[in-house]
Amino acid sequence: MNRTSVLVACGAGIATSTVVMDHLEELFKKENLDVSLVQCKISEVASLQSEAALILSTTILPTSYITPALSATPYISGIGMEDLDKEIIDYIKAYLNSFIIKM
Repeated sequence: MNRTSVLVACGAGIATSTVVMDHLEELFKKENLDVSLVQCKISEVASLQSEAALILSTTILPTSYITPALSATPYISGIGMEDLDKEIIDYIKAYLNSFIIKM
């Protein structure tokens, strides 16, 4: 099975998404979760979403996606970071658990 992927998007795919990427790398490491982070421009999300479990964006999402999406602005503003951390971790764990076959 491929690693679970999370798209991290911003307007240019450079500045604010890098801040979010750094935070998420530490968060997933601390939680011992094997998650692949993909940094991209918001304009690339539609073409990349089918390979991702979750989309995090530092900008307003221009459309709806088939993949669940969250705003990553708390990582830029510093307000609500812990709540977003919990929401992301809970989602990723539930996503991973959905692949476990119960006998």
